[in-house]
Amino acid sequence: MISVFDLFKIGIGPSSSHTVGPMRAARAFVRLLRHAGLLAGVARIEAALYGSLALTGEGHGTVNAVLLGLEGADPANVDPAWLLARAGQLRAGAALQLGGEHTVDFAFARDLQLNKHQFLPRHANGMRFRAFSADGAELCREVYYSVGGGFVQTEAELDAPPAGGLAVPYPFASAAELIALCRAQNRSIAQLVMANECAHRSEAEVRRGLLDIAAVMADCIQRGSGHDEAELPGGYRVRRRAPAIMKKLTQLQYAGRADIMLWPMVYAIAVSEENAAGGRVVTAPTNGAAGIIPAVLQYYRNFAPNASDEGVVDFLLTAAAIGMLYKMNASISGAEVGCQGEVGVACSMAAGAYCAVLGGTLAQIENAAEIAMEHHLGLTCDPVGGLVQVPCVERNGVAAEKAIKVAQLALLENGEHLVSLDKVIETMLRTGQDMQHSYKETALGGLALTVGVPAC
Repeated sequence: MISVFDLFKIGIGPSSSHTVGPMRAARAFVRLLRHAGLLAGVARIEAALYGSLALTGEGHGTVNAVLLGLEGADPANVDPAWLLARAGQLRAGAALQLGGEHTVDFAFARDLQLNKHQFLPRHANGMRFRAFSADGAELCREVYYSVGGGFVQTEAELDAPPAGGLAVPYPFASAAELIALCRAQNRSIAQLVMANECAHRSEAEVRRGLLDIAAVMADCIQRGSGHDEAELPGGYRVRRRAPAIMKKLTQLQYAGRADIMLWPMVYAIAVSEENAAGGRVVTAPTNGAAGIIPAVLQYYRNFAPNASDEGVVDFLLTAAAIGMLYKMNASISGAEVGCQGEVGVACSMAAGAYCAVLGGTLAQIENAAEIAMEHHLGLTCDPVGGLVQVPCVERNGVAAEKAIKVAQLALLENGEHLVSLDKVIETMLRTGQDMQHSYKETALGGLALTVGVPAC
């Protein structure tokens, strides 16, 4: 099993697999050098990006993330403004501070390689790090893969038999097993996942951690709604839309003419724009889909008559359980299965969680999660310019509204349905495997070819 806190991680935009993961991989390589006693002897470091990471490395912030990861930056607490400034210095020829403690010369054009049309064999998001001594001898090398949602694995870890994960009292590997356990234990999904989390930390710690995550999500909505209509980075002159939409929607609500279903859309757009600008977000379960769960959760807080902190905790625990099923049995990586694995999974998680906090039965919750994914099957990841802006921002907004309506639909029925959640997860994986690689976060297909190169 994996933890709720593995799925919900605080990091920076614009991408969990292309920004958060590579930063963590670079940090891991420096730790490897340190633990092996090699760090003091390193004279040069080389980082090579492959496949999707190379193709969208500039637009997704991968290059900067790798540079700062080598210097010891942590995506959970790095200052985004400092990151951009420091990355600029390194690109201009500043010496690299490995792990913040050992200085080596760094030549950006030589030591940071983008292998745009080479894919490493295990995953589309591959990277290789090498360290050299003063005489040019290779001291150490390691290959890492960013497998989605900020998760990173070495080549050896990917080749090894699956690890058992966290030891928990109620392990499950499928939705059918999860529901059977809940019925046998007479627990809700949230209660079962809480019991699993409490095998490794106290219930108070779990609740505090989840409420902290919810607070970061709410703060991200606030920040994304409070900016002026500044342009997002990247050269396409895409303007932040959430602030103006929020003002207009507030005016309409005061006049009694607002459709409240527009609120989750604008919440999601606000978060997605913060992510696109490289701000601090919660990976939920990825950065590319980071707006959906915060938006539906905020809608619950603002519009559900009995909303409470207890409901917030239950929402996140239920969403995490559904996300675990996708992570264990399919993928949450747009570079591996397309956007169905990011926006589709987040919509499925949010729909099931919202159904749960509105009092849905186990069957209704499963049905809501299944419907949400069923209508995202085949969704491609085709970011224009390799940026998490078009179509990503609007896609988050539409999926947030869809999650709420799907949950409400499931509550109107008894939960009986032909396609199970397990079957739709299996279908999503198979669909992703069949999808052409140009539609999987490469900026080589779909909308990415529709818009011209920006004038910058």
